[in-house]
Amino acid sequence: MGGRIFIRDFRLPVSIGIHDFEKEGPQTVVVNIDLLLEPAGKAHDDRIANVLNYDVVHDGIRDLATSRHFNLQETLVDAILDLCLAQPGVVEARVSTEKPDVYKDCRVGYEQVRRRPA
Repeated sequence: MGGRIFIRDFRLPVSIGIHDFEKEGPQTVVVNIDLLLEPAGKAHDDRIANVLNYDVVHDGIRDLATSRHFNLQETLVDAILDLCLAQPGVVEARVSTEKPDVYKDCRVGYEQVRRRPA
């Protein structure tokens, strides 16, 4: 089994929601990802070129999430999954989004796991 890369509690201003008040401006969305990597050789030679650079994933999520309006968290998660699974060496991705400011007493969100097709 390969290793994992994760990004936790990535807070982004996202234009998201179906209600008129949600379309007036961005709201905070918290993104978490967990990427399962294919098994790698033992020696990475301590070189970034031999591993998944999480800057690419981080910056890609930021650019994607702020690129347009999303009606649904499900749509945003699906787009982030596409981005993650397009990265070399990623065999499975778990992505969740949360809207922490919808309710005062809880957080609401959506999570999906997808494997790269064989």
